[in-house]
Amino acid sequence: MTATHISDGATTTAPGDTGGLSAGTERRTGAEALVATLERLGVEHVFGLPGGAVLPLYDALYGAKVRHILVRHEQGAGHAAQGYAAATGRVGVCLATSGPGATNLVTALADANMDSVPLVAITGNVASTAIGSDAFQEADIRSISMPVTKHSFLVTDPDEIAATVASAFHIASTGRPGPVLVDVTKDALVAAADETLLQLPMPGYRTPSAPAPEAVRDAVELMLTHRRPVLYVGGGCLRAGASQQVRDLAELTGIPVVTTLMARGVFPDSHPQHMGMPGMHGSVSGVATLQKSDLIVSLGARFDDRVTGAKHTFAPDATIVHADIDPAEIGKNFPTEVGLVGDARETIDLLLTEWTRRTAAGATPQHEAWVRRCRSWKERYPLGYDSPSDGALAPQLVIERLGALSDPGTIFAAGVGQHQMWASQFITYDEPRRWLNSGGLGTMGYAVPAAMGAKVGMPDSTVWAIDGDGCFQMTNQELATCSVEGIPIKVAIINNAALGMVKQWQALFYSERFSHSQLPSMQVPDFATLATAYGCVGLRCDRAEDVDATIERAMEVDDQPVVVDFRVSQDAMVWPMVAAGTSNDDIQHARDVRPDFGEDE
Repeated sequence: MTATHISDGATTTAPGDTGGLSAGTERRTGAEALVATLERLGVEHVFGLPGGAVLPLYDALYGAKVRHILVRHEQGAGHAAQGYAAATGRVGVCLATSGPGATNLVTALADANMDSVPLVAITGNVASTAIGSDAFQEADIRSISMPVTKHSFLVTDPDEIAATVASAFHIASTGRPGPVLVDVTKDALVAAADETLLQLPMPGYRTPSAPAPEAVRDAVELMLTHRRPVLYVGGGCLRAGASQQVRDLAELTGIPVVTTLMARGVFPDSHPQHMGMPGMHGSVSGVATLQKSDLIVSLGARFDDRVTGAKHTFAPDATIVHADIDPAEIGKNFPTEVGLVGDARETIDLLLTEWTRRTAAGATPQHEAWVRRCRSWKERYPLGYDSPSDGALAPQLVIERLGALSDPGTIFAAGVGQHQMWASQFITYDEPRRWLNSGGLGTMGYAVPAAMGAKVGMPDSTVWAIDGDGCFQMTNQELATCSVEGIPIKVAIINNAALGMVKQWQALFYSERFSHSQLPSMQVPDFATLATAYGCVGLRCDRAEDVDATIERAMEVDDQPVVVDFRVSQDAMVWPMVAAGTSNDDIQHARDVRPDFGEDE
């Protein structure tokens, strides 16, 4: 990529640019140039919190076309930008000041990096002359964030602000998406800026678009000749907008499909070829289909430990075809027979074309017995749950009814823990971008701000945050943002008076020594009352017969946020389960119940 300049009234744009200033435009401050760049790039919403080092930028935002949403904590700004990006497919933007403002963004940056979410974080820093002097609220956020971002910039030259911001958007949204940090010193924000440079030169940045033809031919050959193939669909297909391509490939080939936690909805749950979600708390059929396959066609998935279980026991008979836009992922965790480096949509289109060519020429796959076997697992081991023997409200019932009573376009954002797994299991996802969660980093506190960001980006969609009582208390201050800014999200708190997943592990692996995992049973705080204090509607439900009516009452409110405190059983556990570090062969369908996969053919 070459640098892009404006001269003599003519604009030359590099890939990803959308235009620029005309010749003779009056020079603006660096902060004004930054805001003008956001507007030029089509940014409509930013989430942030002002402070000393970034005040020039906030002054430039005064009266700008970009809507700024004032959060109560910078971590909330980061997760809101994530939710916005995940729901819309556009780049999310967050702002923070120097020092603690910037460091409060780090968790969200790391989360976005793990889950490949396109995000641009803009931070202010102390004046360039003060860098390294331990000035007030100084932090080397560029170095701090470098391991958890796709790229980090430090800008001290006002003439480079506009170009750097434009480049950050290009990097964040192309190739494997991810977070990019732009840290700008205060003196650069207040100085006059030359905006003729529209985008930085990035000669080393290359984004693959399509895999090599011979690799596509080899992949299809394996798909045709193996008897037990599976399409292992990951979040890369979601980020690439490849949902239709995945469905086309599955239906053309007849190969069973599993979708990871990050890919829920990319392939419809209701489709007969969908075997479910693999992994630690995946369905038995999803886990078995991967484990007993002889060919894994991985599409935008990364073979993380939560899916594979003990690596040396994972899918021992499987050859691997790995398609990913990030070449670093190919063969990173498992030896790969064929690597397909490229955009998921283009890659799958090529696989479709080659499969059609080969079958038209007489190639005939032999998958029928395998498909029947996979479907038998799905029929024999459906997801389910037992009602609590003490009459308490089953958390699974709450989530199941949330899904059943919600419109198909409803967006669900989950926190992390038991409620996250139940939300992935007991709600049907037939469309992409309707399921938001923190997958790779597993960040408690994600749900409420992510739901807020999703609602801003998709105002016509109902957005539910499904949270635990532990997660909710980490970021519930953003309910104030929702109330003040008119962002009517709905929050379902699955309140079991515990850090549920921690407690489950302690019950199973630590002889029920519940060390610091139980929260006050006297309900401190009272969530419904807290919701009212935040300007929300607060509801409470603790009986199964009241669940539907409570959800319907929440659904009737569309002009302010709603928080429902569902007080559920304290003893419910998430099943199925593959214990950490064990083989997928040891999956338990329920406590002390192990499924029979049958003999390999």
